[in-house]
Amino acid sequence: MTRRARRVLFGLETALACSALTLAVVTAIWQDWIEIVFGIDPDKHSGSLEWLTVAASLAIAVICGIAARAQWRRMHPRVA
Repeated sequence: MTRRARRVLFGLETALACSALTLAVVTAIWQDWIEIVFGIDPDKHSGSLEWLTVAASLAIAVICGIAARAQWRRMHPRVA
């Protein structure tokens, strides 16, 4: 993989991790945004969809953050 491709992949992984983390925080703070934006209430105000969204977004953020860190270490190896 070329250095440029690694930089692009690192940028995409970082952006996805930040976006997922932002979605998790927004959903945890403002739980009614799904109903307001989409005009539907699939969980009948139980909050289960919102907490599922928070959990899934946090999982995506962690996975993408770990992948971005690994990509960063491949681009910048330690010199002993």
